[in-house]
Amino acid sequence: MARLAWHHLPPATRAAVQEHTGPFLTTTDASTGANSGVAVKAMTASGEVFIKGIPVDHRQVKTQLREAAVNPYLPKSCPRVLWHVQAGGWDLLGFEVIEGPVADFSPGSPDLPLVVDALTELARTPCPDIPLLSFTERYEAYSDTPELFAGDALLHTDMAPHNVLIDHAAHLIDWAWPTRGPAWADPAVWAVRLIDAGHTPQQAEQWASRLPAFQVADPGVLLAFAEANARHWQEVQAHEPASAWKRQMAASAIAWRDHRRHPAE
Repeated sequence: MARLAWHHLPPATRAAVQEHTGPFLTTTDASTGANSGVAVKAMTASGEVFIKGIPVDHRQVKTQLREAAVNPYLPKSCPRVLWHVQAGGWDLLGFEVIEGPVADFSPGSPDLPLVVDALTELARTPCPDIPLLSFTERYEAYSDTPELFAGDALLHTDMAPHNVLIDHAAHLIDWAWPTRGPAWADPAVWAVRLIDAGHTPQQAEQWASRLPAFQVADPGVLLAFAEANARHWQEVQAHEPASAWKRQMAASAIAWRDHRRHPAE
């Protein structure tokens, strides 16, 4: 999605936001993320706020509406939505600001235990009784046995490093795909991201296994998901063959699938 600077938004949009924030003193456009039409950190007289928005007629606006709906139920470490407005053809959310860099998933990173703590906190968070995507439905096109992916845990499902901010703790952000499913799913998704960051599949699973749900998961179920996830990333990569990061993610998903097929090798 093309990213606009704050001052390029319609005057009605900016005015509606400033009814909540007051006048802006400074703004800094975000450099990470790709799914928002505007993403900016603003300093106001009452403090900082992170703002992201999507045009109301864009197909991805539904992801922002999901994020607004699930936010009140998220773990305490996740930034709170302060306000939600629609004006001037835009849908915008204002968040508490987390001051910290994106997570480093590479081997030996001090961020890794903090991510384990964040996923542990999420695993202890009840899944709210609101409409959510189903993990089974999300992967049914890639598996002959999607019923194995059923569960009632609250899942993030997009454990990219830029979706985790680090200060004294790890904070899961960008809840565009909140999902109801098995508790082993987020550790499994994270394992593929760890492979992408330079871990071997064995090393990645050692970190994922610090989450009890992954450690006790049925190996056959994990293999079924590894197969489905590899097919998913291969499809993503096929739609944009020139994308280096999508090609690398497909390779990481395949590496985990192959490890699951032959875990002793």
